[in-house]
This record gives sequence, C-alpha cells and structure tokens, in this order.
Amino acid sequence: MTCQTYSLFVLSVIMIYFGRFGNSLVLAQLQKDIDQLKADFNSSHSDVADGGPIFTDKLVNWTEKNEKRIILSQIVSMYLKMLENTDKSKAHVRHISEELYTLKSSLPDGLKKVKDLMDLEKLQMSDLKIQRKAVNELFSVLQKLVETSASRKRKRSQFQRTCNC
Repeated sequence: MTCQTYSLFVLSVIMIYFGRFGNSLVLAQLQKDIDQLKADFNSSHSDVADGGPIFTDKLVNWTEKNEKRIILSQIVSMYLKMLENTDKSKAHVRHISEELYTLKSSLPDGLKKVKDLMDLEKLQMSDLKIQRKAVNELFSVLQKLVETSASRKRKRSQFQRTCNC
C-alpha cells in the first residue's frame, strides 16, 4: 500500500467498520471523491511518505471493538477538522464531510473517553492531595480490576465450553 492510498484505506476501514457502507457503489463514489481530494491536497507530493502513516499505524494497537470505536472516533474528528478549512463549494468535499459527520454521530462517547485519558495523564501524582485522594480510591479501583478480570475469565471459560474447537 502506498502512502497515497492511506487516506482512502483509513476512511474505508472506518466506514465499513461501522457498517455505514455495505454498498460497493457508495464506496466507489467515495473513492472517486477521495481521489479528487487527493488532487486538491497534492497528496502525490514526495513528502507524503516522510515519517510513515499518521493514522493507520495507530489502528494496529486497538484490537477490541470498544477500543477501536474510541480511536476511530478521534480519527474521524481529525478528518472533519482538516476538512473545515477546505473549499465546501466542491461536491466531493461536501460528500466526504457529510459521510464523516454521519459516522461521527454514531460515535457519541469516543471524545469523552479520550478526554478522560488525557485528564489522567495530566494528574500531578507528586501532589500530596492527589496522592491522598488516590489512596482513598485504591480499594475501589482494585475491586473494578478484579471484577473485570473475573468477567473475562468467565467469558473465556464459557466460550471454551460452547466452542467445539
């Protein structure tokens, strides 16, 4: 896969993943629109390959469905932010934006979850007040971890009982 096709690939993965496009005719039109957008951005320029992909390599580490929804919602938001500053009078730009907005509406919680992660990163764990609060919450956090772990073990053992592998 060349660097020029990364945008199409990521957009296609996003749209197919969320079941938005089962129709190959719609994907074919979207591919044409993206090809026009590539021309608008001169994405065949040699610097596109510098540093590798910006989105597709991030998708590899996000394996569970709910995890993927979080990262894909952020990627959709980034595309929408990028398209805000483009010429909306062009039909292909409008079409891509509309499809992305439709996808974004099906991902209402992604941004909140990412914000929660960013808030955790900002916590000053050297602050004594933060440390006190953290210690007070430690047992509850451990309980959640144990519940989550036990739930996964239960699901695995149930799957092994029902699976004729």
